Amino acid sequence: MKIQRICILGGSGFVGTQLVSQLAARGLQVRVLSRRRETAKELILLPTVEVIEADVHDQQALIQHFRGMDAVINLVGILHEDKVGRVDLPSARRGDFQKVHVELPRKVLHACGETGVRRLLHMSALGANPNSRSAYQRSKGIGEALVREAGRRHREDENWYLNGPKFIHGYGLYVTIFRPSVIFGRGDSFLSMFARLLKAFPVLPLAAANSRFAPVYVEDVARAFADSLDNTDTYGQTYELCGPRTYSLGELVAYVGEVIGKKRSIIPLGEWMSYFQAWALEFKPGKKLMTRDNFYAMSTDNVCQGGWPSEFDFAPASLEAIAPEYLRADTPRARYEDYRESAHR
Repeated sequence: MKIQRICILGGSGFVGTQLVSQLAARGLQVRVLSRRRETAKELILLPTVEVIEADVHDQQALIQHFRGMDAVINLVGILHEDKVGRVDLPSARRGDFQKVHVELPRKVLHACGETGVRRLLHMSALGANPNSRSAYQRSKGIGEALVREAGRRHREDENWYLNGPKFIHGYGLYVTIFRPSVIFGRGDSFLSMFARLLKAFPVLPLAAANSRFAPVYVEDVARAFADSLDNTDTYGQTYELCGPRTYSLGELVAYVGEVIGKKRSIIPLGEWMSYFQAWALEFKPGKKLMTRDNFYAMSTDNVCQGGWPSEFDFAPASLEAIAPEYLRADTPRARYEDYRESAHR
C-alpha cells in the first residue's frame, strides 16, 4: 500500500508541525485539520500542504475530510483538563480527557471505516493504562486500546461492526501506535517551563523529584511517524519512543539550570508535600504548571522497557546535543526565536 495523501489531526501542534514539514519534504500531500487556520501559518507556506479549518470532534467533518486519503494520523492530546481547579464547575463537567483521548479516537475509527482509509497512526503516551489512577493516563490507555482492537479485529474479520457502520468490504485497518516519553525541542512545554521557573525564583521546591524520564527529541518522534507510513513491518505494532538516557526530574531541572547559567537550590519534596504543591497549583490562574493528576501520572516512571525500535533506522538524539541551543537565551538566534514564539509568528 503506497501512501501519498495523509490527513493529520493535531498537525499544527508541537509534534505535528515537525511531522508535516518532514512529510512535505518527502513530496507527500498533507491535509491538516485545525481548529484555527491562523495557528498553522508556517504550514500553509509548504507547497504540498493544505490547512483546513475544521472541528475534529465533528463526526461528519472527519468523514468529509478523510475522503480520498490514504492514511490518517491522530496527534491530538492534552496534558491538563481545562476545567481542573475551577471551583465554579462541578466535577461531573470535567470531561476533556474523555472527549479528546477516548471519544475522538472512536470517531476517527468510525470515519476511517466510512471512507475506506486503511492506514492509521495514533499518538498515545508512555504510562497509558486504563487502570491508572491518573485520568490522563487512564484516558490515553482507553483510547489506545480502542485503536489496537480495531486493528486486531480487522486482521481477523473484515466484516465486523464499529458503532453500527461497517467497514468497506476487503479493506483492513492497519494501525501503528506510538508511546513516547516526554518530548523535548524548541517550543516544548517541559524543559522550557523549568527554564522560566529557574530564571524567576532563587529556590525551587520540586514535587516528584525522583520521577524518571527518558526525554525524546521531537524531530525523532516525527521521523518515526513518517518512516512507519509505508513500512508494513510496523502494521499492528506499538512502539515506545525514548531518548538514549534516563534522568530523574531533579537531574533534568538541575541540568536546565546549568545550561542557562541559573544554578538554583532545588528542594525535593516528599510525597505528601508534592501532592499539596500539585493541589495548590491547580488553582493558579492561566496555564497550569502542575495538577494532582500530573502527580499521579509521575508516580509511574516514564521510561521505555527496551531500546530504540529497530524498525526505525536511525539513533535518537541526546538531550545534551539539542537542548542547549534553544534553552540558552543569550544568543541572537535564541532571542529571535523567543520573539517569534511570543508573537505567534
